[in-house]
Amino acid sequence: MNAAKLNKLRSLMNASGFDAAALIPSPNFFWLTGMEKHLMERPTVLLVTEDQKPALITAGFEMGSFEKQGLDFQEFPFSDNPAQWHNAFEAAVQALQLTGKTIAVEPIHFRFLEMEYLRNAGQEIQLVSGETLFKQLRLRKTPEEIASMKEAARIAETALEETLKIVRAGISERQIAAELTIQLLRAGSDASLPFPPIVASGPNAADPHAAVSDRLLQEGDFLLIDWGARWHGYCSDLTRTFAIGEISGQQTEVYQTVLRANRAAVAAARPGMRCGEVDLTARAVIENAGFGSFFTHRLGHGLGLETHEDPYIYAENQQLLEEGMVFTDEPGIYLPGAFGVRIEDDLVITAEGCQQLTSFSRELRTL
Repeated sequence: MNAAKLNKLRSLMNASGFDAAALIPSPNFFWLTGMEKHLMERPTVLLVTEDQKPALITAGFEMGSFEKQGLDFQEFPFSDNPAQWHNAFEAAVQALQLTGKTIAVEPIHFRFLEMEYLRNAGQEIQLVSGETLFKQLRLRKTPEEIASMKEAARIAETALEETLKIVRAGISERQIAAELTIQLLRAGSDASLPFPPIVASGPNAADPHAAVSDRLLQEGDFLLIDWGARWHGYCSDLTRTFAIGEISGQQTEVYQTVLRANRAAVAAARPGMRCGEVDLTARAVIENAGFGSFFTHRLGHGLGLETHEDPYIYAENQQLLEEGMVFTDEPGIYLPGAFGVRIEDDLVITAEGCQQLTSFSRELRTL
């Protein structure tokens, strides 16, 4: 287990007044252990206290994979008989002396299954939201994490360029999404993609989170593609919008407005700036062009081991940007029943301002 990360977790636990933290397979679990485990019907819980060796509760056959990783923890294995699983939880709680203590859990990822086993493992155990702890844990990325995200962006961009070779009027959104998925893996993405690609054409692109359909591309369409890759667990998240043949003057105006909004956010973002100010800076460009009511979502969201994490870039957010924070810059305009445009890049806050991790051309491209 990475000693520096374990110490950071313990320091944040202490600052928040928690006696322990409980993690199940999740991005934070991966961040701390380097182990990517899937949630299943068998519980897996890692218990961390301030001064004792962490305790791992999991199926006995899983212990070998953790030992191979070189992790230093107390083992509390259980068999395949669910009636016996409570014994491992009770033994771990006793070993860590957690009776009557406060345990922080992840408010988004932790499950009822594990909560019940912990609650019943010792008297007066308090399970509380660890939001104050977990919001800070991965907020500022290290140079190594940023390098992984930059590689994830490069992989995504390579995959899209290869995919665009098949794009033409008459092909379906589903065919493009399938090809893009294949190309992402061929370009080197981790097998677990950050999210299924969004491929939306014509009026479908007016839905920011459109589901891929069998619609065939037509001349005069906008084609919106939102996609990403994962490298060593870290994500990229991009969107580009393309013209299929000749488009209208209104479509060109909307595209250029979104592009200016995207660039305005890059120019503005810097340490000490409120997240909300970045949103408002980009939003003002779209509002001044008369399309304000058609920009229907926040400017962006944090990015890392998850595609959506802190910091969130919405108008009311008073959180200050700090060096090492990574987030998306994705203004959009969506005209219901007609078309939509979004241009999305990944930004990291630096000492001087911000740096773009993504480089795929933002100029309007006709396919």
